[in-house]
Amino acid sequence: MKNHYLLSLLCTTALGFGTLAQAQTPANYPNKPVKVVVGFAPGGAADYVARNISDAMGKSLGQAIIVENKAGAGSSIAAEFVSKAAPDGYTVLIASPSSISVNPALNAKLGYTPKDLFPVTKITTSPLVVAANPNAGLNSLTELVAKAKKAPGSINYATSGNGSAPHLGAALFAQIAGIEMTHIPFRGGAPAVQSVVAGDTQLTFGTPPSVLPMIQAGRLKGLGVSTKEKSSLVPGIPGSAEAGFPDYAIEFWYGIFLPNGTPPAVVKKIFDAAQFAMSQASVKAALAREGTDVDVSKSPEQFAAFLNEDSKFWVKLVKSAGVKLD
Repeated sequence: MKNHYLLSLLCTTALGFGTLAQAQTPANYPNKPVKVVVGFAPGGAADYVARNISDAMGKSLGQAIIVENKAGAGSSIAAEFVSKAAPDGYTVLIASPSSISVNPALNAKLGYTPKDLFPVTKITTSPLVVAANPNAGLNSLTELVAKAKKAPGSINYATSGNGSAPHLGAALFAQIAGIEMTHIPFRGGAPAVQSVVAGDTQLTFGTPPSVLPMIQAGRLKGLGVSTKEKSSLVPGIPGSAEAGFPDYAIEFWYGIFLPNGTPPAVVKKIFDAAQFAMSQASVKAALAREGTDVDVSKSPEQFAAFLNEDSKFWVKLVKSAGVKLD
Protein backbone atom coordinates (compact mmCIF):
# COMPACT_ATOMS: atom_id res chain seq x y z
CA MET A 1 0.00 0.00 0.00
CA LYS A 2 1.19 3.44 -0.79
CA ASN A 3 1.25 5.84 2.13
CA HIS A 4 1.91 9.10 0.35
CA TYR A 5 -1.83 9.85 0.23
CA LEU A 6 -1.55 10.87 3.88
CA LEU A 7 1.09 13.42 3.04
CA SER A 8 -1.36 15.12 0.72
CA LEU A 9 -3.94 14.95 3.49
CA LEU A 10 -1.48 16.75 5.74
CA CYS A 11 -1.27 19.60 3.28
CA THR A 12 -5.01 19.69 2.75
CA THR A 13 -5.66 19.57 6.49
CA ALA A 14 -3.12 22.26 7.25
CA LEU A 15 -4.73 24.59 4.74
CA GLY A 16 -8.31 23.70 5.54
CA PHE A 17 -8.15 23.38 9.30
CA GLY A 18 -6.04 26.50 9.63
CA THR A 19 -9.00 28.55 8.46
CA LEU A 20 -11.55 26.77 10.62
CA ALA A 21 -11.46 29.42 13.31
CA GLN A 22 -12.63 31.95 10.77
CA ALA A 23 -15.03 29.64 8.97
CA GLN A 24 -18.68 29.78 9.84
CA THR A 25 -20.35 26.44 10.49
CA PRO A 26 -23.44 26.10 8.27
CA ALA A 27 -26.38 27.43 10.25
CA ASN A 28 -28.36 24.25 9.72
CA TYR A 29 -25.64 21.79 10.76
CA PRO A 30 -26.54 19.59 12.41
CA ASN A 31 -30.30 19.74 12.07
CA LYS A 32 -30.90 15.98 12.24
CA PRO A 33 -29.33 12.96 13.98
CA VAL A 34 -25.77 12.02 13.07
CA LYS A 35 -25.00 8.41 12.17
CA VAL A 36 -21.82 6.83 13.58
CA VAL A 37 -20.89 3.67 11.65
CA VAL A 38 -18.97 0.83 13.28
CA GLY A 39 -17.39 -1.94 11.20
CA PHE A 40 -17.85 -4.72 13.74
CA ALA A 41 -20.71 -6.55 15.42
CA PRO A 42 -22.36 -5.25 18.61
CA GLY A 43 -20.55 -6.07 21.84
CA GLY A 44 -17.00 -5.61 20.60
CA ALA A 45 -14.51 -2.86 21.37
CA ALA A 46 -15.43 -0.53 18.48
CA ASP A 47 -19.11 -0.81 19.34
CA TYR A 48 -18.38 -0.22 23.02
CA VAL A 49 -16.34 2.91 22.28
CA ALA A 50 -18.98 4.28 19.89
CA ARG A 51 -21.84 3.80 22.33
CA ASN A 52 -19.93 5.26 25.26
CA ILE A 53 -19.06 8.48 23.47
CA SER A 54 -22.34 8.93 21.56
CA ASP A 55 -24.28 10.72 24.31
CA ALA A 56 -21.51 13.24 24.99
CA MET A 57 -20.89 13.87 21.29
CA GLY A 58 -24.61 14.31 20.78
CA LYS A 59 -24.75 16.80 23.63
CA SER A 60 -21.97 18.83 22.02
CA LEU A 61 -23.60 18.74 18.58
CA GLY A 62 -27.12 19.32 19.86
CA GLN A 63 -28.40 16.24 18.00
CA ALA A 64 -28.77 12.54 18.72
CA ILE A 65 -26.00 10.16 17.68
CA ILE A 66 -27.21 6.91 16.14
CA VAL A 67 -24.71 4.03 16.19
CA GLU A 68 -25.04 1.64 13.25
CA ASN A 69 -23.13 -1.64 13.01
CA LYS A 70 -22.03 -2.73 9.54
CA ALA A 71 -19.91 -5.78 10.27
CA GLY A 72 -17.99 -7.83 7.75
CA ALA A 73 -14.89 -7.99 5.55
CA GLY A 74 -12.62 -6.90 8.39
CA SER A 75 -14.56 -3.61 8.73
CA SER A 76 -14.18 -2.79 5.02
CA ILE A 77 -17.94 -2.78 4.48
CA ALA A 78 -18.36 0.06 6.97
CA ALA A 79 -15.41 2.01 5.61
CA GLU A 80 -16.67 1.76 2.04
CA PHE A 81 -20.17 2.79 3.12
CA VAL A 82 -18.89 5.94 4.80
CA SER A 83 -16.45 6.74 2.00
CA LYS A 84 -19.37 6.84 -0.45
CA ALA A 85 -21.72 8.77 1.85
CA ALA A 86 -22.55 12.42 1.28
CA PRO A 87 -19.73 14.59 2.72
CA ASP A 88 -22.11 16.56 4.89
CA GLY A 89 -21.14 15.47 8.41
CA TYR A 90 -24.13 13.21 8.97
CA THR A 91 -22.24 9.94 8.39
CA VAL A 92 -19.20 9.33 10.60
CA LEU A 93 -16.88 6.32 10.77
CA ILE A 94 -15.16 4.95 13.85
CA ALA A 95 -12.25 2.95 12.43
CA SER A 96 -9.17 1.05 13.52
CA PRO A 97 -5.96 0.23 11.61
CA SER A 98 -7.93 -2.54 9.87
CA SER A 99 -9.87 -0.12 7.68
CA ILE A 100 -7.16 2.44 7.15
CA SER A 101 -3.95 0.44 6.72
CA VAL A 102 -4.39 -3.32 6.83
CA ASN A 103 -7.29 -3.98 4.46
CA PRO A 104 -5.91 -1.76 1.68
CA ALA A 105 -2.60 -3.63 2.00
CA LEU A 106 -4.38 -6.99 1.75
CA ASN A 107 -6.85 -6.21 -1.00
CA ALA A 108 -6.19 -3.94 -3.96
CA LYS A 109 -9.80 -4.42 -5.11
CA LEU A 110 -11.49 -2.70 -2.19
CA GLY A 111 -14.39 -0.41 -3.03
CA TYR A 112 -12.60 2.49 -1.36
CA THR A 113 -9.11 3.80 -0.71
CA PRO A 114 -7.90 5.45 2.51
CA LYS A 115 -7.75 8.81 0.74
CA ASP A 116 -11.56 8.62 0.46
CA LEU A 117 -11.75 9.07 4.24
CA PHE A 118 -10.76 12.28 6.01
CA PRO A 119 -9.02 11.71 9.39
CA VAL A 120 -10.59 13.83 12.13
CA THR A 121 -9.02 12.60 15.38
CA LYS A 122 -7.74 9.57 17.20
CA ILE A 123 -9.88 8.82 20.26
CA THR A 124 -8.55 5.71 22.05
CA THR A 125 -5.67 3.27 22.31
CA SER A 126 -5.65 -0.19 23.90
CA PRO A 127 -3.46 -3.26 24.25
CA LEU A 128 -4.65 -6.66 23.11
CA VAL A 129 -5.39 -9.37 25.66
CA VAL A 130 -4.47 -13.02 25.08
CA ALA A 131 -7.16 -15.16 26.71
CA ALA A 132 -7.94 -18.88 26.64
CA ASN A 133 -10.76 -21.21 27.48
CA PRO A 134 -10.11 -22.41 31.07
CA ASN A 135 -10.32 -26.03 29.91
CA ALA A 136 -7.80 -25.61 27.10
CA GLY A 137 -4.82 -26.40 29.33
CA LEU A 138 -3.22 -23.03 28.64
CA ASN A 139 -2.26 -21.10 31.77
CA SER A 140 0.51 -18.89 30.41
CA LEU A 141 2.06 -17.70 27.17
CA THR A 142 4.96 -20.10 27.67
CA GLU A 143 2.51 -23.03 27.93
CA LEU A 144 0.79 -21.79 24.80
CA VAL A 145 4.06 -21.73 22.87
CA ALA A 146 5.15 -25.14 24.18
CA LYS A 147 1.85 -26.74 23.15
CA ALA A 148 1.90 -25.05 19.74
CA LYS A 149 5.42 -26.24 19.04
CA LYS A 150 4.51 -29.83 19.91
CA ALA A 151 1.59 -29.80 17.49
CA PRO A 152 1.83 -26.99 14.92
CA GLY A 153 -1.55 -25.69 13.83
CA SER A 154 -3.46 -27.59 16.51
CA ILE A 155 -4.39 -24.47 18.50
CA ASN A 156 -7.32 -22.51 17.08
CA TYR A 157 -7.55 -18.82 17.88
CA ALA A 158 -10.56 -16.60 17.26
CA THR A 159 -10.43 -12.92 16.30
CA SER A 160 -12.78 -10.17 15.17
CA GLY A 161 -11.95 -10.80 11.52
CA ASN A 162 -9.29 -11.40 8.91
CA GLY A 163 -6.92 -8.42 8.86
CA SER A 164 -8.24 -7.04 12.16
CA ALA A 165 -5.83 -5.70 14.76
CA PRO A 166 -6.32 -8.84 16.92
CA HIS A 167 -5.52 -11.01 13.89
CA LEU A 168 -2.35 -9.04 13.22
CA GLY A 169 -1.49 -9.13 16.93
CA ALA A 170 -1.75 -12.91 16.91
CA ALA A 171 0.27 -13.15 13.70
CA LEU A 172 3.01 -11.03 15.24
CA PHE A 173 3.11 -13.18 18.37
CA ALA A 174 3.30 -16.36 16.30
CA GLN A 175 6.12 -14.84 14.27
CA ILE A 176 8.11 -13.84 17.37
CA ALA A 177 7.48 -17.11 19.21
CA GLY A 178 8.15 -19.26 16.16
CA ILE A 179 4.85 -21.14 16.28
CA GLU A 180 1.96 -21.96 13.97
CA MET A 181 -1.67 -21.55 15.00
CA THR A 182 -4.94 -21.76 13.08
CA HIS A 183 -6.91 -18.53 12.66
CA ILE A 184 -10.71 -18.62 12.96
CA PRO A 185 -12.13 -15.20 11.93
CA PHE A 186 -15.51 -13.89 13.08
CA ARG A 187 -17.54 -10.78 12.25
CA GLY A 188 -16.66 -9.04 15.50
CA GLY A 189 -14.95 -9.37 18.85
CA ALA A 190 -18.05 -10.48 20.76
CA PRO A 191 -18.81 -13.59 18.63
CA ALA A 192 -15.10 -14.46 18.58
CA VAL A 193 -14.94 -14.38 22.38
CA GLN A 194 -18.16 -16.36 22.68
CA SER A 195 -16.60 -19.10 20.56
CA VAL A 196 -13.71 -19.38 23.04
CA VAL A 197 -16.06 -19.36 26.03
CA ALA A 198 -18.08 -22.15 24.39
CA GLY A 199 -14.93 -24.16 23.69
CA ASP A 200 -15.39 -24.08 19.93
CA THR A 201 -12.00 -22.34 19.74
CA GLN A 202 -9.29 -22.39 22.36
CA LEU A 203 -7.80 -18.93 22.35
CA THR A 204 -8.37 -15.31 21.41
CA PHE A 205 -6.24 -12.25 20.92
CA GLY A 206 -9.00 -9.87 21.84
CA THR A 207 -9.74 -6.28 22.68
CA PRO A 208 -10.14 -5.53 26.40
CA PRO A 209 -13.88 -4.69 26.23
CA SER A 210 -14.48 -8.04 24.53
CA VAL A 211 -12.54 -10.25 26.95
CA LEU A 212 -12.21 -8.56 30.34
CA PRO A 213 -15.77 -9.24 31.53
CA MET A 214 -15.31 -12.92 30.73
CA ILE A 215 -11.93 -13.04 32.46
CA GLN A 216 -13.38 -11.36 35.54
CA ALA A 217 -16.26 -13.86 35.55
CA GLY A 218 -13.83 -16.79 35.35
CA ARG A 219 -15.08 -17.88 31.95
CA LEU A 220 -11.75 -17.05 30.28
CA LYS A 221 -8.16 -17.27 31.48
CA GLY A 222 -6.00 -14.20 30.82
CA LEU A 223 -2.51 -15.18 29.67
CA GLY A 224 -0.94 -11.81 28.84
CA VAL A 225 -1.31 -8.38 27.34
CA SER A 226 0.39 -7.11 24.22
CA THR A 227 2.43 -4.39 25.96
CA LYS A 228 5.85 -5.11 27.42
CA GLU A 229 4.85 -4.00 30.90
CA LYS A 230 1.64 -4.95 32.64
CA SER A 231 -1.10 -2.42 32.11
CA SER A 232 -3.30 -0.78 34.74
CA LEU A 233 -6.06 -1.05 32.16
CA VAL A 234 -6.02 -4.85 32.49
CA PRO A 235 -4.97 -5.56 36.09
CA GLY A 236 -3.71 -8.97 37.12
CA ILE A 237 -2.50 -10.01 33.68
CA PRO A 238 1.25 -10.01 32.95
CA GLY A 239 2.87 -7.87 30.30
CA SER A 240 4.71 -9.60 27.48
CA ALA A 241 8.16 -9.11 29.06
CA GLU A 242 7.05 -10.62 32.36
CA ALA A 243 5.40 -13.45 30.45
CA GLY A 244 8.69 -14.26 28.73
CA PHE A 245 8.29 -12.53 25.36
CA PRO A 246 9.86 -9.05 25.65
CA ASP A 247 9.94 -8.52 21.88
CA TYR A 248 6.16 -8.73 21.64
CA ALA A 249 4.54 -5.28 21.73
CA ILE A 250 1.52 -4.03 19.83
CA GLU A 251 -1.34 -1.61 20.53
CA PHE A 252 -4.31 -0.60 18.45
CA TRP A 253 -6.38 2.55 18.22
CA TYR A 254 -9.76 3.85 17.17
CA GLY A 255 -10.28 7.11 15.35
CA ILE A 256 -13.00 9.20 13.75
CA PHE A 257 -13.18 9.67 9.98
CA LEU A 258 -15.51 11.50 7.59
CA PRO A 259 -16.06 11.22 3.85
CA ASN A 260 -13.34 13.16 2.09
CA GLY A 261 -14.66 16.51 0.91
CA THR A 262 -16.58 17.28 4.09
CA PRO A 263 -16.56 21.09 4.59
CA PRO A 264 -13.87 22.26 7.02
CA ALA A 265 -16.42 23.96 9.27
CA VAL A 266 -18.31 20.67 9.63
CA VAL A 267 -15.05 18.82 10.29
CA LYS A 268 -14.39 21.26 13.11
CA LYS A 269 -17.82 20.63 14.62
CA ILE A 270 -17.16 16.87 14.67
CA PHE A 271 -13.61 17.39 15.96
CA ASP A 272 -14.83 19.63 18.78
CA ALA A 273 -17.63 17.21 19.67
CA ALA A 274 -15.15 14.34 19.90
CA GLN A 275 -12.80 16.42 22.04
CA PHE A 276 -15.68 17.30 24.34
CA ALA A 277 -16.82 13.69 24.64
CA MET A 278 -13.35 12.32 25.37
CA SER A 279 -12.78 14.96 28.07
CA GLN A 280 -15.78 13.87 30.12
CA ALA A 281 -14.90 12.06 33.35
CA SER A 282 -17.80 9.64 32.89
CA VAL A 283 -16.58 8.65 29.41
CA LYS A 284 -13.00 8.19 30.59
CA ALA A 285 -14.14 6.06 33.53
CA ALA A 286 -16.42 3.89 31.38
CA LEU A 287 -13.68 3.24 28.85
CA ALA A 288 -11.04 2.58 31.54
CA ARG A 289 -13.27 -0.06 33.12
CA GLU A 290 -13.10 -1.93 29.84
CA GLY A 291 -9.35 -1.57 29.37
CA THR A 292 -9.45 1.33 26.93
CA ASP A 293 -7.45 4.54 27.30
CA VAL A 294 -8.52 7.94 25.99
CA ASP A 295 -5.96 9.21 23.46
CA VAL A 296 -7.07 12.20 21.39
CA SER A 297 -5.27 14.09 18.65
CA LYS A 298 -4.53 17.80 18.97
CA SER A 299 -5.82 18.40 15.45
CA PRO A 300 -6.77 16.55 12.27
CA GLU A 301 -3.33 17.48 10.96
CA GLN A 302 -1.64 15.70 13.85
CA PHE A 303 -3.86 12.65 13.34
CA ALA A 304 -2.93 12.54 9.64
CA ALA A 305 0.77 12.70 10.55
CA PHE A 306 0.28 9.86 13.03
CA LEU A 307 -1.47 7.75 10.40
CA ASN A 308 1.33 8.32 7.94
CA GLU A 309 3.81 6.67 10.30
CA ASP A 310 1.45 4.13 11.85
CA SER A 311 0.44 2.68 8.50
CA LYS A 312 4.06 1.72 7.86
CA PHE A 313 4.04 -0.52 10.93
CA TRP A 314 0.85 -2.34 9.97
CA VAL A 315 1.77 -2.80 6.31
CA LYS A 316 5.19 -4.16 7.27
CA LEU A 317 3.52 -6.58 9.70
CA VAL A 318 1.07 -7.76 7.02
CA LYS A 319 3.98 -8.58 4.73
CA SER A 320 6.37 -10.08 7.29
CA ALA A 321 3.70 -12.25 8.89
CA GLY A 322 2.41 -13.41 5.51
CA VAL A 323 -1.18 -12.43 6.30
CA LYS A 324 -3.46 -12.97 3.32
CA LEU A 325 -7.15 -12.83 2.56
CA ASP A 326 -9.05 -16.04 3.25
